Amino acid sequence: MVSGRYDRSDRNTEGVQKMGQKRKNHSKEFKARVALEAVKGVHTLSELAARYKVHPTQIGLWKNQLVGNAAQLFERGYSGAIPEEEKLTASLYQEIGRLKMEVDFLQKKC
Repeated sequence: MVSGRYDRSDRNTEGVQKMGQKRKNHSKEFKARVALEAVKGVHTLSELAARYKVHPTQIGLWKNQLVGNAAQLFERGYSGAIPEEEKLTASLYQEIGRLKMEVDFLQKKC
């Protein structure tokens, strides 16, 4: 502290995302591979995190997603694609959200 202000030069900022940096977007294949290794249990989450450079908590989330949704793969008629109803519903929710924003904007304007 030179002039009473907090000196940030001594802070450990390793691994901290800085402004302007993009977040990592992992492919679904990568997530599946890492989650399968976590389910196998041959390596600990920490070992997998070090190997794949992903936080252990993230690997745990992917593992839980895999285990929780595995039963859907064996449902009769499962094609792996999103049903048409869900596609339609998603687009309708987007439209509702857009219209709500317009209404709120116009109410504030008046």
